[in-house]
Amino acid sequence: MNDWQFAQENPAEQLAQLYFFSIMKRQTGGDIPFRITVKEFAAPPPGQRLRFFAEADKPVNQKTASFVPCGWGNTVFNALVDCVRLIRQFPYEGEEPPVRA
Repeated sequence: MNDWQFAQENPAEQLAQLYFFSIMKRQTGGDIPFRITVKEFAAPPPGQRLRFFAEADKPVNQKTASFVPCGWGNTVFNALVDCVRLIRQFPYEGEEPPVRA
């Protein structure tokens, strides 16, 4: 256990350390940048067994059933991989103009 985790007195506080990642979603019409934030909770949030939660900064699949890619895991890697898999799997159909290579 890292020492920062001892700063949390009550699990309801949901103290977390943040990790930031970025990925370019390659798709027809141009690349779309995504920022992913992974939270490492000092203790799993209520109702969870896992301490790591990854979430993208924008939704995908907007024209059918819009959702924000996310993932839970027991490591930064596991949570990040789940989130990236969803970014790759579903199209970005939003308003942000694609980045031209």
